[in-house]
Amino acid sequence: MNYCLKSNKLILAALRIYQHMKYLLILCLFVLHRGIAQVIPRGKVITETFLAVSIKGNRGGEDSIRRLTIYLPPGYDNSKKRYPVIYFLHGFPIDDSICMAEFRLQDLFDSAIATGQMNPMILVLPNSYTRFMGSVYTNSSLTGKWADYIAKDVVHFIDNKFRTIADRRSRGLSGHSMGGHGALKIGMLYSDIFSAVYALSPGGLNWGPYFNIGSPGFKTIQQTKNEKELFNRFDSLPWAYFATNKDFYAFLFTVLARAFTPNEKKPPFYIDLPVHYVGDSMVVNVDILKKWEANFPYNMIDTHLAALKRLTALKLDWGRDDEIPFISTTCIELSKKLEAYGINHFAEEYLGTHGNKLGGFEGRLYTEMLPFFNRYLKN
Repeated sequence: MNYCLKSNKLILAALRIYQHMKYLLILCLFVLHRGIAQVIPRGKVITETFLAVSIKGNRGGEDSIRRLTIYLPPGYDNSKKRYPVIYFLHGFPIDDSICMAEFRLQDLFDSAIATGQMNPMILVLPNSYTRFMGSVYTNSSLTGKWADYIAKDVVHFIDNKFRTIADRRSRGLSGHSMGGHGALKIGMLYSDIFSAVYALSPGGLNWGPYFNIGSPGFKTIQQTKNEKELFNRFDSLPWAYFATNKDFYAFLFTVLARAFTPNEKKPPFYIDLPVHYVGDSMVVNVDILKKWEANFPYNMIDTHLAALKRLTALKLDWGRDDEIPFISTTCIELSKKLEAYGINHFAEEYLGTHGNKLGGFEGRLYTEMLPFFNRYLKN
């Protein structure tokens, strides 16, 4: 009995010590966290709006007053220094502010600069969200010239408003998903403006699984009566079904058609499609198909070899388990084609999905993209 009593007392004493040590540990972690937070200098995030000349006067209903989300590094306001700039293109169907918050870009830049992982740089996220949730960063006769908007309007505004190093060697271009498509496309079109390009899980590079002319999404567009019905189909889709669902591809193909092959005489979506249906028979419009394929970065390589060779550095990466089937397939194809042409580049497949390994201090943005630009942009 005495033995049991002594054992109980020892257990209670051990529990008290454990609770005390646990409290001290939590207190130490809290103090350490506060200390680190105080040690790391903070940059700041601001927004600007301006008139985008390349979008002005479009007939697709897109607002030419555009927003920019901008990160200025610590010490910007108290110095006369000029900085390199990374332009980051958001994906579909989000915008610049969501992208900034979702990937915690301010925290990543603050930490990378404070720890010496990268030199201080400015980050610019242009808002390219449209009525159909994506510009595809392509010049369109209907919705506006979105490639020019990035390479001309945004760069001009930033260089005139902020202390940048206004030189292509100090400008980097990156983006995720649709933004990765845009980074590769604009990098080829404007290698005189940007010198280093990094595309994360770029989409729409070429035809691939589910993303092809045999997709039932084309027939769904033809059967859809108006914009409201198209949006209702898309909005009701859980993310898990984006990869293979015909309603997702119907919406995506509409977005692409408004960029690649608009037709202002064909309501309700004002587009030409590469295929249409007569009953259950698919008919291919060869001329429209050629215009689509000319806009795929995979095919643009053939006509932009000099621009690609001019780039200081080029990289693309993608997750092996991407939910969108055509991403990994077409990324590999694009890399192989670059290799066949002798274009120096980096290409990497990693264990991850379309977005789960991007943000945070262990994500690709922090561990790969920022060191890439720190190495290849001139300070």
